[in-house]
Amino acid sequence: MNPPPKTDSDVDAEDIGSRIDPVLARSWLLVNGVSADRFQAAAHSRADIVVLDIEDAVAPKDKVAARDNVIEWIAAGNSDWVRVNGFGTPWWADDLDALRAVGESGATVGGVMLAMVESVDHVTETAKKLPGVRIVALVETARGLERISEIAAAKGTFRLAFGIGDFRRDTGFGDHPATLAYARSRFTIAAKAAHLPSAIDGPTVGSSALKLSEATAVSSEFGMTGKICLAPDQCAAVNEGLSPSQEEIAWAREFFAEFERDGGEIRNGSDLPRIARATKIVDLARSYGIEIHPDHDDPDHVPAPSDTYHY
Repeated sequence: MNPPPKTDSDVDAEDIGSRIDPVLARSWLLVNGVSADRFQAAAHSRADIVVLDIEDAVAPKDKVAARDNVIEWIAAGNSDWVRVNGFGTPWWADDLDALRAVGESGATVGGVMLAMVESVDHVTETAKKLPGVRIVALVETARGLERISEIAAAKGTFRLAFGIGDFRRDTGFGDHPATLAYARSRFTIAAKAAHLPSAIDGPTVGSSALKLSEATAVSSEFGMTGKICLAPDQCAAVNEGLSPSQEEIAWAREFFAEFERDGGEIRNGSDLPRIARATKIVDLARSYGIEIHPDHDDPDHVPAPSDTYHY
């Protein structure tokens, strides 16, 4: 069971991570499975979800050692996620066998992020080997994107994630938001059509706060509500960028107050969508432990937010 969400001040004071329900998780922190000395720091980071990586970050010669590190960590009572190697690679079956065995021993695997998903079979065969374990399908190629609706609808798919780096290598695309707009749109539409939580966007390389903030804003603009992180210090910015803002929370509160003052009855055709949006904003703020600041509690200065939250 996940612990209750903490506010930013709680997390800072305790210097400990606070895992969030993966349905709502914003920051998905990848940690190299070879570097077992980094696992504890990741667990105490601001990441909503820690994903121990035994796929892309690990050289073939180190795959077994990385897997052993991850299994030892999970066996010790840490219910984190694992990015496993893709279906059809020499390591896929062994990764899943090891995770199933540690689960049968009484430990809990939070879930798996399955790399290089290109067909429904990649998900369903993984689900057969790990019954009951949540699977994030990481789509990273043109072939995968062409089948993303079927992958989203596959039995066993929990969320979709965009593997930007490999997708760009496969297609030759650049990294400008306009260039990847079609791909991101496909992820969001496929997730919604399959009744999944919104998709997880790919990572941003580098530590520039401005670049990370801009990239997270792009994720949000395309309806993506999670983002892969490559370092613990990226998580706080991603969490902030993918959470309701103070202005949005204040707008939701004032909308409900106005609605009740008018009798709590539907007044026109815009009320139902505004009720849904305001409810979502308030629910998310509560789930993330966000408190409204006094500076934003004056309804006379609260602009209506853009239509962002489609979880």
